[in-house]
Amino acid sequence: MKYSLRHAKQQNIANETYGYVGDLGFKASVPATPILVRSRRLHAERNRRRTPPPHPVGPPGPGVPHHFVVKVHSRCNLACHYCYVYRSPDTSWRTRPRALSSPVTHHLSRRLVEHGERHRLSDIAVTLHGGEPLLVGHRRLDAIAGTLRRAFHRSPTALHLSVQTNGVLLDTAFLEILARHRVAVGVSLDGDAEAHDRYRRHASGRGSHRQVGEALALLNRPRFRGLYGGLLCRVDLANDPVRTYEALRAHAPPMVDFLLPHATWDRPPPGTSPARAPYADWLIEAFDHWHARAQRPRVRTFDSLVRLVQGEASLTEDLGEPPSPVLVVETDGAIELHDSLKIAYEGAGATGLNVSEHGFDRVRPTGDSPCSTCVDCPLFGVCGGGMRAHRHRADSGFANPSVYCRDLQKLIRHVDRRVGSNSTPARPTEH
Repeated sequence: MKYSLRHAKQQNIANETYGYVGDLGFKASVPATPILVRSRRLHAERNRRRTPPPHPVGPPGPGVPHHFVVKVHSRCNLACHYCYVYRSPDTSWRTRPRALSSPVTHHLSRRLVEHGERHRLSDIAVTLHGGEPLLVGHRRLDAIAGTLRRAFHRSPTALHLSVQTNGVLLDTAFLEILARHRVAVGVSLDGDAEAHDRYRRHASGRGSHRQVGEALALLNRPRFRGLYGGLLCRVDLANDPVRTYEALRAHAPPMVDFLLPHATWDRPPPGTSPARAPYADWLIEAFDHWHARAQRPRVRTFDSLVRLVQGEASLTEDLGEPPSPVLVVETDGAIELHDSLKIAYEGAGATGLNVSEHGFDRVRPTGDSPCSTCVDCPLFGVCGGGMRAHRHRADSGFANPSVYCRDLQKLIRHVDRRVGSNSTPARPTEH
């Protein structure tokens, strides 16, 4: 039997911040393992529990979006070498307004409230994004967050607001605004100065690590510590994984997430070859170092893997069977699919819809289900086929395993061997 959670009801936890050809030599038919046994038990138990909830609001049903990424600014003040927005086949950012306007903000707020009430959602998560969202300025950010908060004032659906920033512009004035509107703050940081400044630079070539460090020092002040959502770190094979993890931990984040470089079969990730799994090796070294310590920050990727191999739900849409799509609203109000699809081809995420005229229910499923190679794999319930964008290949679309298939399999099997059915949860670091 294969390991599959396709029909298991999963739900991302709000504010936990916010795609193969050829034989890889893996066999779909394998003996039962602890992973498979736990999967069967969970699947049977969840099938027995499929009864309508008695409460007026609750988690989203299958396929109902409840996490929205809102582009409040379409430009950036850094020129990161690996950026998926400005260095991808999709160049739609060039034709969009720089900032989210007041009319679009009001349309968006109305659509979000309608969506929550129509589906009786207990929560909706909105991540303010970019470009660099803080380029919108203090007054405009205050207005956008305030409009969203006021719209949900009488709604039975709770609004969870967050912002994902590169940290360069994050100052006390921004933090006061974010505190007033209860906006969690996620910051991008790739490790120590050497690691971070290799790619996360200004257009002049000057690194941004010092500025980000200063912003994190502000965020760690007692007055603002409650806003601290966590750190996002892109995996770079040139950086030592343990040194990178410790550099992140030094900033006392409540949560860390390691992101694989966005890549497709036509534009493969750096350092890969058919016989190697270098990203698995990197993440395994980081995982072992992290897991050996009782007091540690949460690492969303690792926590999700531990949960999944134990038959529980993932904390990220990148692993396991995603409970619902993440939708993006651009600065002109356009509704799009997951932002990572920009790496596939021009318009890959476009829906033709806009919040000024359409509700979110008009977004239709893509029909790009994982291919049979993925669905027949015993580890499918853990990896979920990987991110949809990472499956893309020009001649076969998204009907392929992930370009990271070998890495995902090696990493999953390692985590299962390490934690099995028993694992000590991370204890947050005391501050």
